[in-house]
Amino acid sequence: MAKQNSSNSTWDPILLISQIVSIQTLHYLALSIFIPPLLSFFAEPLSLEYAGGASNVGMVMDWREMAGRPTIRGIHDSEKWGSQSWAWSGGKIVGFTWREEQLKAGAPVDPIRGWIIAFCWLLACSADIYYLYILVRRPRMILDFALTLVFNHLVLTTYYSASVPTSLFFWVVVGAGAAMTVIITEQLCVKREMNEGLTLPAHVQAEEDMEDMEMGELLPRRD
Repeated sequence: MAKQNSSNSTWDPILLISQIVSIQTLHYLALSIFIPPLLSFFAEPLSLEYAGGASNVGMVMDWREMAGRPTIRGIHDSEKWGSQSWAWSGGKIVGFTWREEQLKAGAPVDPIRGWIIAFCWLLACSADIYYLYILVRRPRMILDFALTLVFNHLVLTTYYSASVPTSLFFWVVVGAGAAMTVIITEQLCVKREMNEGLTLPAHVQAEEDMEDMEMGELLPRRD
């Protein structure tokens, strides 16, 4: 038994990297499943079309989409280049900008879209609870993996949007999702370790007896 505990505590970089990549991939997979259908049903269709559609990768990777900020080239950029204002998607011109007066005033293009993406992010964080519970298992490692997921997303979304996230709404949603994931997953992992690592005394026959039993009466499980 001591030998098994020693092997479990050995640092394995390959396993660690595999877990990080798996959880990050599963998180984005959940987002790619939740976001397109909800945007198609509830978001403003014309705005969504000029943003590249519900399946555009920017809906997952661009923090400005969650913040409700315009991600297309607006009035000021068009004046700078001496051309008319266009909507861009994937580096290609797809047409005129939607509601140019909103872009000029700096107003959100479609506030509902940001709320939908934020809701989907929290749903994906709920799915992360299961991923961490199955793949990581150890309670003391949950916080590290959850923060690593957030850090990796910040790096990727900053690279994708070419700007550091400055939206308070974005930070609140990401922080709330990480906190929810860590708290619930740690509790589940601790509960599993308690169930797997301890056995009940022979005289405890019913659930009613467990309520009156003290912690000192629990016996360590011998494998």
